[in-house]
Amino acid sequence: MKNKVIFSMLVLSMVLASCGDKNPQQQQPSGPMPFPVQKVVKENTTTYQEYSANLQGQQNVEIRPKVSGFIEQIFVDEGQTVRKGQVLFKLETNTLSQDAGAAKAAVAAAQVEVDRLIPLVDRKIISNVTLETAKANLARAKASYNSIAANINFGTITSPVDGVIGSIPYKVGSLVSATTADPLTTVSDIRNVRAYFTMNEKQLIQFSRTFPGATLSDKIKAIPSVELILADNSVYEHKGKIETVNGLVNARTGSTEFRAQFPNPQSVLRSGGSGIIRLPVEAKDVILIPQNAVYDMQGKQMIYAVGKDNKVHSKIIETNGTSGLNFIVTGGVESGEVVVVEGVTKLADNQEIVPQEAGKNAQPAVNAPVKK
Repeated sequence: MKNKVIFSMLVLSMVLASCGDKNPQQQQPSGPMPFPVQKVVKENTTTYQEYSANLQGQQNVEIRPKVSGFIEQIFVDEGQTVRKGQVLFKLETNTLSQDAGAAKAAVAAAQVEVDRLIPLVDRKIISNVTLETAKANLARAKASYNSIAANINFGTITSPVDGVIGSIPYKVGSLVSATTADPLTTVSDIRNVRAYFTMNEKQLIQFSRTFPGATLSDKIKAIPSVELILADNSVYEHKGKIETVNGLVNARTGSTEFRAQFPNPQSVLRSGGSGIIRLPVEAKDVILIPQNAVYDMQGKQMIYAVGKDNKVHSKIIETNGTSGLNFIVTGGVESGEVVVVEGVTKLADNQEIVPQEAGKNAQPAVNAPVKK
């Protein structure tokens, strides 16, 4: 019996020993892991600077009444396309019509008085001064009548331009006048749409140094066509042109306003909308690093550079915009260095890796030919 117990204990210890040898960590492969790397080179590319923009029709005309009156008829609806001279509103002018009748009667009376005095002056019965006074009264009566008649005509309000009707805040029966806070509506000519955007002083200095020309007008001529990113993140099908730059910096905001114009044949753009202006800038001899190669650490942009011993070392870099899926690097790395372009979150300083050539940038530079 004692021998059986001893034998069972020996078997159990051998089983436990064999299980202890099966350590999962010992089964994992050891040694440096492979990581894709890329040699840093300088090249030419096209970068895009983006600016938030507000869209306005090339003409936005507020429609306001010149006379007071109740809105009698509205001949258009919001969003409707109208032509220059088309009737928009009709104001009630009954009171003005009554005034016009009285003024017309006053003109007739003054004319009778002049006609009565002319023969008396000719016969020297009365002085010429009396006739001249009567003629002055006639002229004043005619002026009053013409003013009232013009106001009656102002009761019919027409569109001064071709365009699209905006909101109509007042309804039939509303009393409006030239001093009413809101306009009757706004007519927006959107055959061409203007995009307004601003640059701060730093951006303006960079802009002035980027584009050639002794004056702002010369620099504007040198700017290539710009793109417009719409609210749905799509690129507008027509390119635009920057037309004007405000020559002064706004002292309150520290910015300068630019204006670009886009054709709008399909009426896709609307006055009051928004978008993003993409300004292309040719960059020469710049360093491009894939965005996958860059990680953030306490607000700093970092990369891993590979040393001759195949050990990686973190470095802080400086960037200025993007080109495709690459960062444009302005500092922190030199041409000829080798950097890790994928899997950087799995690395640590002084970790040894097996570098694997990643080839050309994962996303070719803009305008660069793609190798087949």
